Amino acid sequence: MSERITRGLKWFYHEFGIAAIHETGRNAYLIILARTCRMFAYGTNALILAIFFSALGISDHQIGLFMTLTLMGDVVLGTFLTLVADRLGRRRVLIGGSVLMVLSGIIFAVFENFWILLLAAIVGVISITGGDFGPFRSIEESMLSQLTTPSTRADVLAWYVTTALFGSSLGSELSGRVLRFLQSKDNWSETDSYHALFWIYAVMGLVNLGLVLLLTDSCELPSSKETYTQLPQEENVSNIDASAENRVEPPEVVLIPESSGNWFMRIPRWLFDRLAQISAPTRSVMYKLWFLLAVDSLADGMVPYSLTNYYMDEKFHPSKSTLGDITSFSYLLGAVSASFAGPLARKIGLINTMVFTHTPSSAAVLVFPFPSHLWMTAGLLLVRAGLNNMDQAPRAAFIAAVVKPEERTAVMGITATVRTLAAMAGPSVTGILAASDRFWIAYVVAGSCRLSYDFGLYAMFVNMKLHEHEKPTDLPNGPSARRVADEEMELQSLADTDSGSEDIQPEKSGPNNVNLQLPGGSQRLRSRSPRRSMQGED
Repeated sequence: MSERITRGLKWFYHEFGIAAIHETGRNAYLIILARTCRMFAYGTNALILAIFFSALGISDHQIGLFMTLTLMGDVVLGTFLTLVADRLGRRRVLIGGSVLMVLSGIIFAVFENFWILLLAAIVGVISITGGDFGPFRSIEESMLSQLTTPSTRADVLAWYVTTALFGSSLGSELSGRVLRFLQSKDNWSETDSYHALFWIYAVMGLVNLGLVLLLTDSCELPSSKETYTQLPQEENVSNIDASAENRVEPPEVVLIPESSGNWFMRIPRWLFDRLAQISAPTRSVMYKLWFLLAVDSLADGMVPYSLTNYYMDEKFHPSKSTLGDITSFSYLLGAVSASFAGPLARKIGLINTMVFTHTPSSAAVLVFPFPSHLWMTAGLLLVRAGLNNMDQAPRAAFIAAVVKPEERTAVMGITATVRTLAAMAGPSVTGILAASDRFWIAYVVAGSCRLSYDFGLYAMFVNMKLHEHEKPTDLPNGPSARRVADEEMELQSLADTDSGSEDIQPEKSGPNNVNLQLPGGSQRLRSRSPRRSMQGED
C-alpha cells in the first residue's frame, strides 16, 4: 500500500511539474509565492471595488471612468517600468512596484474622496479587474523564462498561474467573511468594513516587497560582453576551442540625444526606438499575436470580475458572503484547472491548449446575462473562471519560445501594455451601458470578441515552429529529441562560424557514430587553424 502511495506521489511530482520548480531553484519559489500573495490582495479587491464606490454614492458612469483611467495609469507605469527593467534592474523595478502597492492600499483604507482615490489608483498599483496588471507580471514571466529551460518552462509558468488563482480564491473568500463579520457589528458601517480590506491589501504589498528582496542576481538579465581568445596558428595544433569563434555581439542600443526636442517628443521617440530594437522576425510574429490579444483584452475589460460581481449584486441582491463564496469557488476552480495546463500542453501543444480550454469560457461569457436565476448565472461564472486561466501559462511559454532571450522582457512588457490599452476602453463602455439598463449587451459583445480571439489564434499559430532561438543544450532531452554527439556539435560550430551560415544543420547520427567526410579526394586533412584551412580552400 505504501509503495502505491509513493509511486502515486512520484507520478504527481513529475507529471504536474513540481519537479520542474525544484529544478529551477529558489528564485522560482520566491517569484511564485510573491505573486500568490499579491493575487490574494487582488482577490479582496475584485469582490468589493465597484460595490465600494457604489456605497460612496458614485454613479455607474463614474465607476466605469475610474476603471478606464486606472488602466490608463497601468499602461503608462507598466510600459515605462518594463522597458527599463533590464537596464535599471528587474528587482529594483519590482521593489518600486511593491512600494506603490503599499501606498495605494493605505490611501484607499483612509480616504473616500473620489479624486484622491482616482489619483492613487492611476499613480499606484490597484487591480480593478482582479487580474495582475501593472509592472509585476511581465517582469516576473521574463525572469521565469530565463531561469527555466524549454522542457520545464510550461510547468513552472503553469504553477505561477495556479498558485496565483489559489491566492485570489482565498482572498475573495476571506473578504466576504470579513465583510459579513464587520458589518454585523453595531459600530461598523458598510464603508468602514470596505476600508478594512484595503489595510489587508497594504499588508500584502509589504509581504510582496520582502519576497522580492530575497531574489538573487540570477534573476537579472546576464550582461553580454565581447570576449576575445587568441587562436593558435601553428601547424601542429589539433585541439581548438569552438567557443572562441562564437563571439556574442551585444544588442545595438539607440540613444536619444538629451538636447533633442522637448519631453513630450522624447517619450514617443524613445518608445519607438525601444520597439525598433526588437528583431524583425520577432515583430512579425508578435504583431499578429498583439492584435488578437487586444481583441481578447477588450472583452475582458468590458466584463471584469469586479463589474461581474456588481452585476450579480444589482440583479439578484445576494448577501456579500454568498457573493464572496461564488467568487472564491470560481477562483478555486481556475486554480485547479490551471494546474493541468502544463501536462496538457505537453500532450497536445501550446496553441491547442490555449484554444480548446479558452473557447468554452468565451461561450459562457456570451450567454452569461440570459439566465433568470442566481444559481444558473453562478454556474456560468464558474465555467468562465474555471477555464479562463488555462491559456495563461501556455501563452507565456509560447511567447518565450518564439522570442529571443534578450528580447523577452521588452516583448512581454509591450504585450502587457497592449492588453491593458485594449482593456482600458472596456469599463467606460460597460458603465454607460449599465447606466442605461443595458448591462447585458456588454457580455454579448465580450463573448463574441473572445471567440474571435480563439479562432484567430488557432488559424494563425497552430503550425508555428517553436524554440528556434534556444540553445541546443536547453532543448528538451526526451526520447523523441534529437541527440547530437559532443564532437559533432564542436565541428558544426566551427563550420558555422567559418562559413557565416546559420542554417546548417548537423547530420543525424548516433552519439558514438560521427562520420567525417573530406570535401574532395585530393585534399589533405591538416591539423591547423580552421580559418586558415578554409582560406586555403577558397
